[in-house]
Amino acid sequence: MIREKSCGAVIWVQEKDTRRYLIERMVKGHSSLCKGHMEGEETEHETALREIGEETALQVTFCGGFRETISYSPYPGCVKQVVFFLARADQTEVTAQPEEVAQILWLPLEDAMKELTHQSDRDVLKKADVWLNEMERKNPERVNDVDNVK
Repeated sequence: MIREKSCGAVIWVQEKDTRRYLIERMVKGHSSLCKGHMEGEETEHETALREIGEETALQVTFCGGFRETISYSPYPGCVKQVVFFLARADQTEVTAQPEEVAQILWLPLEDAMKELTHQSDRDVLKKADVWLNEMERKNPERVNDVDNVK
């Protein structure tokens, strides 16, 4: 059995009263959250940061405490684990990686949920939105905490 691991993030930005999420329309035809394969001895956070930089040219800040994992089989004989963090962007100007990303969208939750191709991505996005809403309700300062990652 082949095992693969990828890491990425649910990336969000706050614009006035609207929270928008980054959704990638991929060259291969599906829409997904930003993620990619781990390389060498990278940590999960290092992989997520590298992939976000490569695919979007964004610099982001991880929100403390959110980590969600999904698993699926991208092809027979392979199990892939994907770790998602939650990351805040301070801007929406992006540069899509042309080899992989056809278009980058900033969408409110409902539109983002409709745009995503896979249910597992929708589940992660919903959990991230619930987490953010809960943090804002309980402790607004926590939403902008940065994980201590190296």
